[in-house]
Formats: sequence, structure tokens, C-alpha cells
Amino acid sequence: MPIFDHMTMVAPSLEEGISYLEDMVGIELVNGAKHVDMATHNRRIKLGVDCYLEVIAPDPQANAPAQARWFGLDQIEDVRAAWSQGRRLRGWVARTNQIDAVLATHGHLLGTKRWLDGHFYFSVPDEGKLPLGGVLPSIIDVQNAVPTAVSLDDQSIILDDFTIEHPSPDDVTFLYEEIGLENAPKVVFGKEFLYRATLRTPTRSVTIR
Repeated sequence: MPIFDHMTMVAPSLEEGISYLEDMVGIELVNGAKHVDMATHNRRIKLGVDCYLEVIAPDPQANAPAQARWFGLDQIEDVRAAWSQGRRLRGWVARTNQIDAVLATHGHLLGTKRWLDGHFYFSVPDEGKLPLGGVLPSIIDVQNAVPTAVSLDDQSIILDDFTIEHPSPDDVTFLYEEIGLENAPKVVFGKEFLYRATLRTPTRSVTIR
């Protein structure tokens, strides 16, 4: 069954994402990577043995990708609007070793798989949009490799809580259970859809949205 792998903070530029997140957690973000096939780059914070937080943005130095970028990053005006409104944490990713089986039953919601950067499959909906507007996770299959978080530098940040607020929490919970997601975010009622996560740093606790 797909299990929680990481949270995704979608930023209009990596510089803005890094500045915001470093101010929130009080550390320098040292774990970075580029996704050549998606023309994006990121910074990551290890949050435990096998999970992490990623801030991701288009890479202005990269060649344009052959297909739509993931996480809705081609709709940059929408990304900036959400960022300005304080809706920065906008999705999550679940990992599996059986992406074909997951997409066989839920591909209409999660997207189609792509082979990316020569070492993993990833589900991407049409036009690179977030699955169900971000309510559902993207699915990653790293082909039996160890989870990415294992290789990240540990900066002593711990994930204490990951919650989704939604006007129809029972419907979201049903979808999570139907897909068989493990360690999914808690789902509670909220007037509008948004994510929030509480991180414990060496000096304080912070909540990001």
C-alpha cells in the first residue's frame, strides 16, 4: 500500500521558498536537488527516518520540459496567488513499489506514470495539476530503492503533526482508505481546503501552511 513519503511546499521561486522556510525553522536548508526531466529544483528537510518536507519551484536555468511540470508549476500565476494567500503547503507524496496496481484502480484521480530522471516513476495528472486539487497524493515508485529521506542530512527537525482541513472530511477519508494510503494526514473539518504541519525544531515548535 502507498505510504506517506513527503510533504510538498509549492513556491513561485526557490529563493522565496527557501527564505520562508528558513525563517520558520531557523536553519539553513542544505538538502537540495534538481529534477532535470521536470525542469524544477528543490530544498528538503528530513523529518524522520523515512519522510521529509520539500519546497519545490521551477528551475529558470533548466531547459523547458517535454511535458507539463508536476505540482501545477506551469500555472505559475496560480502558484504565486496561493503563495501570497499563505497557502504554501499544497500537497503530499506517497511511495509504493506497485505504482501500476495503484494507478490501475485510481489513475483517473492520480494521473499517469512517468519515468523521471532515470530512476523513479511518478504519477502526474493532465496538465501537471495537483491530484484532485492537492487533496490526493502524488504517487512515487523508486523501484525498491531506499526512501529518499534516508540519504538526507539530519538537521534535527521532527514532524509532530500533518493535517488536512476540508469541508467534506468524511469524503476525503473515504478516498484515502479506498486507495489504501498509510500514514496519510489527519483529516478534519475546515471551511476551506488547506494543509497544515507542525514541526519541532531544536528550539521551538512551528506550524506551516
